[in-house]
Amino acid sequence: MVLDILMIEDEPNIAEAVRFILDRDGWRLALHADGRGAIEAIRDCRPRLLILDLMLPNRSGAEILADLRADSDPALAATPVLMLTARGDTVSAAAQSDAVLPKPFANDELRAMVRRMLA
Repeated sequence: MVLDILMIEDEPNIAEAVRFILDRDGWRLALHADGRGAIEAIRDCRPRLLILDLMLPNRSGAEILADLRADSDPALAATPVLMLTARGDTVSAAAQSDAVLPKPFANDELRAMVRRMLA
């Protein structure tokens, strides 16, 4: 199953808000709420873009991203990643991600970033 976007976010309110925003723009989006099983979800969905929260239960977004970048499938390892972070630590979040969006973010800012990354 190929999706436009897989979002790994443990805060239901944020996940549903992002789903609503991106659904309105016509993007196909799936949600995963936990660090556990995230790599398997990425492999199953094969998204064109991964939106990944930095702070997740069971595995951090940084750990998931490191595993993704080390994946033996080069296409999967090259998946563009938009890292979300509520902490001010955008430098470490940006280390292996393609872009960082600090929380809270404006709807238009999210839309523009997704459009740019999926262009």
